[in-house]
Amino acid sequence: MIFKNYIQRYLDNISKLTNSIQIKNLEKAIKLITKAYTNHKQIILIGNGGSASTASHITCDLSKSTIKPDHPRLKVFCLSDNIPLITAWSNDTHYDNIFSEQLLNIINKGDVVIAFSGSGNSPNVIKAIDTANKAGGITIGLSGFKGGKLSTMVACSIIVNSNNMQQIEDIHLIIGHIIFSFIRDTIE
Repeated sequence: MIFKNYIQRYLDNISKLTNSIQIKNLEKAIKLITKAYTNHKQIILIGNGGSASTASHITCDLSKSTIKPDHPRLKVFCLSDNIPLITAWSNDTHYDNIFSEQLLNIINKGDVVIAFSGSGNSPNVIKAIDTANKAGGITIGLSGFKGGKLSTMVACSIIVNSNNMQQIEDIHLIIGHIIFSFIRDTIE
């Protein structure tokens, strides 16, 4: 009975969080990404830990599963995936630079940077968003808790109103899949 109650409580919380997704902000994020695709801009994703995994997962979905014959491919990159470069920047300078320094090599005006951060306060994510904003990038932030500093710096903020990191990450993945599914299904 203990297992069943625990499982049910977890699923009930996920259901409540799913129903509280900020649809208006999610629509805005989808529009920004769709516009970037139409304008042949890059989509760049970042995150730490579980959020890095989410960024990598959504990058994979957007890169591979949006391909349609006779249509341009979506240009998608995850800066959390290059472990040698991450360790080089963190070792030679500071861990806070791992995303911003990578961005400086590739970002162009109008590119979209999507940041996943449960707390919304990861210094390396905050620095990357600052770099993206200064370069004329369009920034989207997915966070939890109260949104953190990230929510105040991005063009589009989606906050999962929870203090449970695992459930925040669950909802971020759902949001990523909604974005990906819409892009995949509407490429003409």
